[in-house]
Amino acid sequence: MITIMDAMRDPNLFGRWFRNPESWAAWTIFLSVLFGLPIDPAGAELLMQCTGRAALPTTAFSEAWLICGRRGGKSITLALIAVFLAVFKDWSGKLVPGERGTVMIIAADRKQARVIFRYITAMLMETPLRDLVDGVPTQEKIDLINGLSIEISTANFRSVRGYTLVAALCDEIAFWQGDDSANPDSEILSALRPAMTTTRPDAMLLCASSPHARTGAMFDAYQRYFGKEDAPVLVWKASTRTMNPSVPQSEVDEAYERDAAKASAEYGAEFRDDVETFVSREKVDACVVPDRTELLPTPGITYVAAVDPSGGSSDSMTIAIAHREGDRAVLDYVEEWVPPFSPEQVVREICDTCRRYGVNTIVGDRYAGLWPRERFQVNGITYEVANLSRSDAYLTMLPAVNSARIELLDHSRLIAQLCALERRSARSGKDSVDHPRNGRDDVINAAALALVAAALTSQGSAENWIEYLRRQIVRAGLDVDDVRASGREFGFNFNAAEPEKVVNIALPSCITAGTIEVVGRSYVTKYRDGGPPYIELRCDYAVSLLQESPVWREANAALAASLLRGATA
Repeated sequence: MITIMDAMRDPNLFGRWFRNPESWAAWTIFLSVLFGLPIDPAGAELLMQCTGRAALPTTAFSEAWLICGRRGGKSITLALIAVFLAVFKDWSGKLVPGERGTVMIIAADRKQARVIFRYITAMLMETPLRDLVDGVPTQEKIDLINGLSIEISTANFRSVRGYTLVAALCDEIAFWQGDDSANPDSEILSALRPAMTTTRPDAMLLCASSPHARTGAMFDAYQRYFGKEDAPVLVWKASTRTMNPSVPQSEVDEAYERDAAKASAEYGAEFRDDVETFVSREKVDACVVPDRTELLPTPGITYVAAVDPSGGSSDSMTIAIAHREGDRAVLDYVEEWVPPFSPEQVVREICDTCRRYGVNTIVGDRYAGLWPRERFQVNGITYEVANLSRSDAYLTMLPAVNSARIELLDHSRLIAQLCALERRSARSGKDSVDHPRNGRDDVINAAALALVAAALTSQGSAENWIEYLRRQIVRAGLDVDDVRASGREFGFNFNAAEPEKVVNIALPSCITAGTIEVVGRSYVTKYRDGGPPYIELRCDYAVSLLQESPVWREANAALAASLLRGATA
């Protein structure tokens, strides 16, 4: 008896459709497992990867679910299976006189079903099998002289009834109507299975699709059977390049750049989970400053730098620089070096950038042990291991993203990688965040570490007092540090009252009314009926002024007593 592998390799049959054996190697393993044929150790390793099983199945399968990325070769493989089952399997013992068995190709609509049907027609009419065709094929049906027909149908639970099915091949089932429609996928499958009752156990139900949402029949089958050793149903899950390595990696990378969440499903064969997405695109867009690609170094601002190191062969190396403005984190600079590159040269370039922003310490993960620390130290920059893992950095950053307390650069890869992050919950209850399978997070990892280190971690009272004393030294002329006035912009204050509350400050008699400058800003004098001239100051600015100037304290004795008592508290 001829096997499906024999038919696939025979140049007189289907060899022309599978000319490059290397690009079809993964499919030969899938077909061997599906039809219960022996496989070699290399095939066993791929089987375990794509099925989650630790042991090889011992029998063929009558039901299988193929979860595969787009352009992986699903359509032509389904056509091969359809022709093989219709021509090379003997169904005479399953059919009574006058009964016609059907191999049914089902898709969301007839136009989509014809993609597979064209392959089927060519495999029959352009090989010696044309002698088995009874009459002239139509666009939707081919009758064979052995009592079998190959026919296309739409995903409608009413239209699939009344047939004796020897096989049902459901194409792109993840995109059929859901449970809220008149033709849910579960109802269609319920109508198909009884149609195979008299042709079992040889009848086959094969459902194939690139994945979509974490709902529907395909996701249910994945949850129920994937990785289960003795499951009677085969679930095979593989990315596009796993099944078809001839698809250029650059094409996959470009798809991830355009829309990483979508590409992870279409090329990475990962189910999308819009409900549990780490962060929504709308929230990210609210943080992006349009057309801002870089902020140049500004004197008086303290910057933080972070790096995602790489060896230069497969992953990118990235640097991100950020600073704090009040309770906001601002991303100033991002750069990515795409492999291949010289790690030594990239480290030198990163260190030059750090010096340009006045940064002498950079944070990163524990990549490659001591190598990053040594290389950065040689170039005059201290490399410190971040206190947070990348997952913890993402989780720390999330509230600030959701509340728009972050200013992001208009950087396409940064945005795409942030939107593609996935959040998973372990059995322990702890959440973890990471990029999707076959995805990247080199750019967003460095950016998250920089933003978190710059402004999104809590600053304790000790750090506040150190900053306060540093400012006193500056004001006393003992340091030449360029520093801005205290207040909300600087990131801390000692005022117990609301910092943005406005108070009226009376002018001392020695100061002429008009436009005056206090706490580094200009104010226009105002007047009240019968009272002295005054200016309006934010509460935290007023505290700074009254702390530093005895003249202003004397003119506002009651207010000073109230505000400075709150500041002391």
